[in-house]
Amino acid sequence: MLAVRYPGREDRLGDPFPSGLEALADDVADALGELTGHRLVLFGHSMGASVAHEVALRLQGRGSPPAALCVSGRRPPHALEGQRQHFGTDEEIVADVVRFDTSRAPVFADPGLREMLLPAVRADYRLVDDYSGGPRPPLACPVYGYTGEDDTEVTPEQMGGWADMTRDAFRLRVLPGGHFYLRAQEAVLLADLRDVLSRAEHRTGAAS
Repeated sequence: MLAVRYPGREDRLGDPFPSGLEALADDVADALGELTGHRLVLFGHSMGASVAHEVALRLQGRGSPPAALCVSGRRPPHALEGQRQHFGTDEEIVADVVRFDTSRAPVFADPGLREMLLPAVRADYRLVDDYSGGPRPPLACPVYGYTGEDDTEVTPEQMGGWADMTRDAFRLRVLPGGHFYLRAQEAVLLADLRDVLSRAEHRTGAAS
């Protein structure tokens, strides 16, 4: 299992932020280049779902589509019009982050940590606001959707729109919780993702 580390975090603090979400997806797809001999399963939550989808499209365009795409807590690209705009003052951004995740309040209350973290958070908010989405070519792999039943950012019906993003199978799981349902539902989510990996392995074996 590999995690994508965006610029401006941990050992990438000095790396420049991407100019847009599509540019970030370009970079991630390039970084996965040596792994395209393996069929990959991509997972992304919230903004990461859009990033994972754009990466999947790039891998498919290069002849190495992923084995599956798992998207969580995010509208599909063709349903982004009219979404709430997040970008604003630093105070508004911090308030929005804390609204979703109260555990982050002490971090942003510390002036030193706030100064260190805000550039990356601000860059993420700009990526989300500037990403226009729109129609995309369908993927040739199954898409698995996950969402919290009380998520204020996306409804289960909107998550169902990811079915239009694939020529293959689509399945949606709605779990208890809000936008960060995946914390309280970690065990359930991981068990389901193990099933997705097993299905992908079986499909790959059958195809070979």
